[in-house]
Amino acid sequence: MYYVYMLRCEDNSIYTGITTNVKHRMEEHFSKKNCAKYTYTHTAKKLECVWQTENRVLASKLEYRIKQLSKAKKEELILKNNLNELFQNQLEVSKYEKY
Repeated sequence: MYYVYMLRCEDNSIYTGITTNVKHRMEEHFSKKNCAKYTYTHTAKKLECVWQTENRVLASKLEYRIKQLSKAKKEELILKNNLNELFQNQLEVSKYEKY
């Protein structure tokens, strides 16, 4: 399984990434050991959303689409946690499950 996640940083920015092990990856982000360059300089504060999917290709497609969203749309996605509203015509949203 692959997971796409959104993190809230201390400066209220939002980081989006993919992983195969959510718990391990969060430990890396929050401890700043082997974390992303972005979360090294923008301290991760809270895990906001996670979706699971069957392979890296699908995870990468969702990650890309989320990263293309405006900050307002990312906030809306976090609030509603509903991929269908934002991506129904761009992704096979049935391939993703809330985690």
